[in-house]
Amino acid sequence: MHQPGHIVFISTGSNVGAKAANLRKAALLISTQIGPVVQKSAMYKTAAWGMENQAAFYNQVLQISTLLSPTQTMEKLLEIELQMGRKRMEKWGPRMIDLDILFFDNEIVNEPHLVVPHPQLQNRNFVLKPLLELVPNKIHPVLNLTISKLFEICPDNLPAKALKLS
Repeated sequence: MHQPGHIVFISTGSNVGAKAANLRKAALLISTQIGPVVQKSAMYKTAAWGMENQAAFYNQVLQISTLLSPTQTMEKLLEIELQMGRKRMEKWGPRMIDLDILFFDNEIVNEPHLVVPHPQLQNRNFVLKPLLELVPNKIHPVLNLTISKLFEICPDNLPAKALKLS
């Protein structure tokens, strides 16, 4: 059964504090403030990307349904990061929570503060592996390749390992 609204894929990540609990709290806040979580991937443990000398991340992808626009969705995600105590100090630095829009329906958005699909998703195993689990045949609206194919050709060699958490 398809819910009304937009289908949005959101990447969640944490490498500070109780990482699994942070991802669960983010999913709860997203479901109450943006829209219901339709499905979620396993949580994955990955070495830090971009700035390697920090704790490993836990990552998860959520598929949600929302009535909000891409910009409204991103504004809400930033509010949730703040509610959870995120302070943006340094690019790719340690963080309690990191929330990004990966896909918003099949829309292509190019605005100063928002680019959708996420411009780096094809280069990151920690995003592709959970997407592969949820929607292996989804076609990237800009690159015109499936998630399976993007995962196959991804240059990222940092392993993303599924965690067995309840």
